[in-house]
This record gives sequence, structure tokens and C-alpha cells, in this order.
Amino acid sequence: MKDIKIHPTAFIEKNVKIGKNVEIGPFCIIRSGAKIGDNCKFTAYCEIRKDVEVGNNTTMGSRCTISAGAKIGENCTIKYGFVLTDTPDITKNNEKKIGSIGNNVKIGANVVLMPGFSIGNNSIVGACSQVGKNIGINEIWYGNPAKKVI
Repeated sequence: MKDIKIHPTAFIEKNVKIGKNVEIGPFCIIRSGAKIGDNCKFTAYCEIRKDVEVGNNTTMGSRCTISAGAKIGENCTIKYGFVLTDTPDITKNNEKKIGSIGNNVKIGANVVLMPGFSIGNNSIVGACSQVGKNIGINEIWYGNPAKKVI
């Protein structure tokens, strides 16, 4: 099956699309409607929620959680403990505020991307950062709250 390696303890719901050469580690959960690109790797305990899209060549360390409907670009490296959160927007009939991550992004360990904010292409977010603003293209941010460094 397209060189896909799924650990026996991983749980994959119905209607998930998985590309070639993908590795899904122990205790990962991939929810319905998710689309995983080619050459992706999820280490352990990752949860890819409903309708998430993950681009080609993206890797996630253990214990990453990606909220429903989020989009992750290609060639991203996301270290362990990353959380992309969402929240209902009470001003818009409880529509979810969902963030996204561009291409070629590097995210350190234990980072939280707050609801509705995005990280632009080729950017870096340092470990233990809490991102509560949009990060543009080719920027470096870190801290709690995260601040632009470059």
C-alpha cells in the first residue's frame, strides 16, 4: 500500500487520504477527512483532527495536535508538543477560528499557535513559544508571548 508504515497502535478513521512513503507512529490518531501528503512522518501520540491537510515532506515529533480544518504546508519540521488550537468565534455564529502553517516552516518543541493565527512560508518559531499574532514570510519569532526577532 504505497510504502505506508502504520504502527499497530495507531488509529486511522475512515475517509483519510494518505500519500506515498508515510510513517504513522505509535498511538497516533488521524481523523476522518484528513489528507496527508507524500513522505510525511508522525512520530508518536500525534492527533491530526478532522479535515486537516498536511503537505508533502512534513514531519511532526511526538504529541503534536492539529485542530480540525487546519492546513499545514510542505517541507515543514514541527518538533514535539506542538498544538495548533482553535476556538469558536462568538461574533460569527460560533464559526471556528483556525490557523495555518505555510511551506518550509520550522517549529521548535512545545509551541502553541493560538486560534486564527498563521505562520508564513520559510519562517521559524523557537521552542516554548506561544504565538498570538500572524507571522509573516521569512520571519523568526520566539518567546511567551512570541515576538519577532528577524
